[in-house]
Amino acid sequence: MKQLTLTILLLTLYACAPILEKPISSDDPPPSQGNDYLPNPEDSNFLREPAFVESTEVLILESYPPQFTLAIKGDLPTPCHKLRIAANPPDSENRILVEVYSLVDVKTTCIAMLESFEVNYPLGSFPAGTYSVWVNGEKVAEIQS
Repeated sequence: MKQLTLTILLLTLYACAPILEKPISSDDPPPSQGNDYLPNPEDSNFLREPAFVESTEVLILESYPPQFTLAIKGDLPTPCHKLRIAANPPDSENRILVEVYSLVDVKTTCIAMLESFEVNYPLGSFPAGTYSVWVNGEKVAEIQS
């Protein structure tokens, strides 16, 4: 009787397990970070509002060529706001201009409270040189590539 109960329990657990569309392999690249925050065509349906950036830090990944990531901490106006980050390629003065903002659906009713965020946004690599990183019009770092 115990064996039958154990078999039924194991079959039930197996049936409730999530189904993976593709087996996980150690050869698979890690999921990309930062893409959830890229502007997209549907954004035109939302109202653009500020995101309150509390701190930023440029991280240098140990790679060749060096890869740079922008660590951003801050708050969104409400939990209903979506974070967006748009980084432009370096301009003629080697400035990397990054816009951090939020989007909200004006038809949505939402509780009025700040929603914290903490994001590591990949900036990529750059040709050899000195670059300045600007977030929402404010210089936050200088990097050597």
